[in-house]
Amino acid sequence: MIEAAWYILPAAFVLDFVLGDPCRLPHPVVYMGRAIAFLEGFFRQFFCKPFAAGVFFAVFLICTTYFLALILIWAAGWMHPFLGLGIQVVLLFYCFSVKSLKDAALAVARPLEAKDVQAARQKVSMIVGRETQTLDLPGVTRATVETVAENFVDGFLSPLFWALVLGVPGAVAYKMVNTLDSMVGYQNDTYILFGRASARIDDAANFIPARLAVLVIAAAAVCVPPASSSRALKIGFSQGRLHKSPNAGFPEAAFAGALGIRLGGPGIYHGRQVDKPYIGAVFDDPKIAAIDQACGLMQTAAVTGLLAAMSLAVLKQVAGAG
Repeated sequence: MIEAAWYILPAAFVLDFVLGDPCRLPHPVVYMGRAIAFLEGFFRQFFCKPFAAGVFFAVFLICTTYFLALILIWAAGWMHPFLGLGIQVVLLFYCFSVKSLKDAALAVARPLEAKDVQAARQKVSMIVGRETQTLDLPGVTRATVETVAENFVDGFLSPLFWALVLGVPGAVAYKMVNTLDSMVGYQNDTYILFGRASARIDDAANFIPARLAVLVIAAAAVCVPPASSSRALKIGFSQGRLHKSPNAGFPEAAFAGALGIRLGGPGIYHGRQVDKPYIGAVFDDPKIAAIDQACGLMQTAAVTGLLAAMSLAVLKQVAGAG
């Protein structure tokens, strides 16, 4: 229950590769979101100070999610070992989002190829946090590639990392961390104090995976010509800290270096102009084809990370047996 067996990882990955996020099946993240919305008011009322309320709110939800997943796996395994393994595969499958990320990115590329920038703005608005009404064609393309790069960590590498560290319940708990950050981790009047703990926990949970992502992306670039592995390493580690986020800049910089494109730059978030520096400023803005290239690099990096994780899981199992 604590350690994910090596064969659980590829089984969950294959399910994600085939099914993506099945719309007709209930998704745990939906219920996480409902729990966050339902309990926010209770914690705000119970604690006088919004920061303290936010700390206990985040810790309670993350720990509860972990132990609920642990109990579910234990109960299923008690009924039958194969059922316990099956539950672990399904739960981890729900933590991955490689296929849905690729599909969402390509849904932006199609109207761009048809020169329908307005339709592309609408599509990209569904996957980015910035305002998209004023984005031109290069701006929409940059935003899409940035989302593919950043969500490679959120949607795959971090859940995989925490599955190795804390088992499948750890991956599920990470999804709660990520959902908390997306719902209450905003720097506005409503959440500047209440959501601070959620945002910081998300930063901590992604700290190691974001930096490992540079290595994984560079390794994957070897198999995705004309991507450059050496540029991914160089730009990834030298310019990863240029991003406002302590983590998002590393995969974005690795993608910028690998594909030889410029990412980042100013944007409008929640009605405010945010002047972000360009990452890979020596390169040109990405062409439309860069979206497809980024998706290919992301999928190859996912397979690379999966193989590395399976190897580590086998080594842990052998070490434990010895």
